[in-house]
Amino acid sequence: MRAAALLAVALFLAAAPAARATTQQEVEEALTCQCGCGLTVHACNHLQCGSGEPMKKEISERLAGGETKQAILDAFRTRYGEKVLSSPTFHGFNRLAWVTPFAAILAGGLVLALTIRRWGARGSTPAPVPPPPSDGDGGLRARLARELAEFDAE
Repeated sequence: MRAAALLAVALFLAAAPAARATTQQEVEEALTCQCGCGLTVHACNHLQCGSGEPMKKEISERLAGGETKQAILDAFRTRYGEKVLSSPTFHGFNRLAWVTPFAAILAGGLVLALTIRRWGARGSTPAPVPPPPSDGDGGLRARLARELAEFDAE
């Protein structure tokens, strides 16, 4: 019984998400390089980049000092403004930047679904059925039979 309880506690602790330290790469990918390349600090491919290299060094120093990812990002946002973040925050007007792509995809899907439904409704109407032959067609049928007989005779 005691072994089962210890096993249950061990499994619970193993399944609990471990508190992991923030890596330098995570912080670098959350910041945009200010050299004008448009890439993250981690992905900036300029050799000896005048912006990216000092930022990488500062991130390394701050992480070594025990600062959290959010504290480092806040410090860079204070210095460079909102543009330094690689993704907009979910506050104020920036909510529009997060919602607009999803709203556009949803609206496009709705328009597509309605268009397909209309096309399907048009195609499902039955073709008009020709009226049954009337008695007035008797003369035409006789003429057709006579002309076909003459054609076969030739």
